[in-house]
Amino acid sequence: MSACKSVGIWYYIHMVKPQDVSVLIVEDETFLRELYEELLVGEGYRVTTAVDGQDAIDKANEHKFDLTLLDIMLPKKDGLTVMEELNSAKHLDQLGKVVFLTNLGQDAVIKKGFDLGAVGYLIKSAYTPDQILIEVSSYLESS
Repeated sequence: MSACKSVGIWYYIHMVKPQDVSVLIVEDETFLRELYEELLVGEGYRVTTAVDGQDAIDKANEHKFDLTLLDIMLPKKDGLTVMEELNSAKHLDQLGKVVFLTNLGQDAVIKKGFDLGAVGYLIKSAYTPDQILIEVSSYLESS
């Protein structure tokens, strides 16, 4: 067996498989929430959705996720508050890797999100649904 073929087989066996990945989508806009859910489920990811900040906290207290797409502007509790509250309760790790998915582009908000532990920030209006899938895969593959 060639070295290239061996590496290819190793990669296939060890790569992250979508069906092994749990994603939480926290988005109050129904159309976008359902669109992202449909895209990720279509790729084989296990998806849970939350409609507001409190719903996200409740779901994170019930389940551990590998990745969370977290809108910042949410009813009840915004995305930053979600991270602050879960962090103070020592449950922030329940969200897995957090990527803010929002239309805000304010530097202070972005900095605070990273300070709270977010690994990424995507501006919804700047990405097509297919690009969102690529970004999700990229964040999951990074360590």
